[in-house]
Amino acid sequence: MVSNDEVRPAGLTVDLTARVGDQVFRALRTAIVNGELPEGYRLRIRDLADELGTSVMPVREAIRRLEEIGLAEAVPYRGAVVKQLTGEELLNIYGVRRLLEVEAARAGVPHVDGATLEAAESEFTALELAITEQRAVDYLDRDEALLTLLYGASGNPVLVETITALWLRCRNYKIVGATQELTAGHPENLSLYQRQLLDAVASGDADAAGEVTAASIDAAIERIRTAFAG
Repeated sequence: MVSNDEVRPAGLTVDLTARVGDQVFRALRTAIVNGELPEGYRLRIRDLADELGTSVMPVREAIRRLEEIGLAEAVPYRGAVVKQLTGEELLNIYGVRRLLEVEAARAGVPHVDGATLEAAESEFTALELAITEQRAVDYLDRDEALLTLLYGASGNPVLVETITALWLRCRNYKIVGATQELTAGHPENLSLYQRQLLDAVASGDADAAGEVTAASIDAAIERIRTAFAG
């Protein structure tokens, strides 16, 4: 379990044009999504209120909202912490992701136009740069942006929103995984499936896009099983 004394978020900030509760929620969500607040980090209401310059009420509200979307959880005798997913929870999330993302890839391919494909290729270029510079969070941002473009072509916003919510729930795990791949010297593993997916989209092959998406998530599921074995 991570100690709060070991973590110093790089300056939580709030948007003064928004309602205070929304400001605090966005600030904490961003800190979690960017890996600044790791799994197990204690969300001490008073400390966070002092750092953000607010009263405790909007912080309490923000933590409740984080719990609702699966980014925080209440732990007996410790209060709220950044949620630490179990292997079973991750497998459940990735199993649902597989079902939805394969469908989104297949449904999106027939409707991807030249501008969308060009934008996706630009995201892939930025993704490769993030890999080269070993920026795990930026890599994940570019990966999700690329997939959002392709899945969004399906014309089903509910499908895309549901997938995005699942990405958010396992974001900390994804940061750890990407960081390990970068530090282990296996950067090719981080762009292989994206390149294959873009090639399938460019050729208009919806079935191939679905197969690549399935293979990518299957590989992630196998990594989860290995990581939590025993």
